[in-house]
Amino acid sequence: MQAFLLEKPQPIERAPLRAANVPKPTARLGELLIRVTACGLCHTDLHTVEGDIALPRTPIIPGHQVVGIVESLGQGVTGPAVGRRVGVAWLHQTCGKCRFCTTGRENLCPDARFTGLDADGGYAEYMTAVADFTYPIPEGFPDEQAAPLLCAGIIGFRALRQSRVQPGERLGLFGFGASAHVTIQVARHWGCPVYVFTRSPRHQALARRLGAAWVGKVPDRPPVRLDAAINFAPSGELVPPALENLAPGGTLALAGIHMTDTPPLDYQKHLYREKSLVSVTAATRQDGRDLLALAAEIPIRTEVQVFPFEEANRALEMLKRSEISGATVLRIS
Repeated sequence: MQAFLLEKPQPIERAPLRAANVPKPTARLGELLIRVTACGLCHTDLHTVEGDIALPRTPIIPGHQVVGIVESLGQGVTGPAVGRRVGVAWLHQTCGKCRFCTTGRENLCPDARFTGLDADGGYAEYMTAVADFTYPIPEGFPDEQAAPLLCAGIIGFRALRQSRVQPGERLGLFGFGASAHVTIQVARHWGCPVYVFTRSPRHQALARRLGAAWVGKVPDRPPVRLDAAINFAPSGELVPPALENLAPGGTLALAGIHMTDTPPLDYQKHLYREKSLVSVTAATRQDGRDLLALAAEIPIRTEVQVFPFEEANRALEMLKRSEISGATVLRIS
């Protein structure tokens, strides 16, 4: 089968992903074999390819926003049935026994394994996935539109929960890429006015189209203080101004897997009056199930730029340069 291999992390400008013919995998105990039809590209992929995240092994096939068709079932798997459409997300498998797994916090499992990092992902014609960690895709979502929901959507939803925003409260979004363009649709569904901070004119225009109450860039000040905020950008420089824009009691959630260093914080200016700063670490399967159900209810509409499979390097380079409006998706087959 055709796949893209990452053998050595390098800047994406050097095209580090290598197209190769590799053996088609076989579903093992508890797994599905999936024929991949679409795979979303994510900033986490970019961090993986460029070496911002330590790689447990190489070579690795990246990709963790996967939509495909079940081709065969491994031993012990009773469903989903062959021929069904399923999604695969970042969380590949957890131990199921630790104190985090048994208390609804499997995203913090110390033995968690991740798709496209510990296990080969969706930049390939076929992949395997643990059956219990896959998702049925709601009807009404074409494959390319469904793919971004499986990380951009799920992580954005987890970040909303971590921000503690309540229906009707004012929400700030710092950075407006794939995840934020899904998150704003959930927040608007909850009646939240959304205030967007982004440098890109393309992203600013998309935020306005999706109903943002205000659009600007740091260091612009919105007309009101925010009850909650999410930083989607991998820039620690945004943390102090985001905290400054919070109302007393507000929470800033940091949604990235990687972030540059945060400048020193001034306690009185940035944190006093019971402001909170929290991180987002992966997501649970329940987050995924809840997001997909909500996506069908709203319904969420993802804006995607689709690339042919052979252009994975170019697509990631455009993602790095903020030249994508909405989400980036590879059409695999």
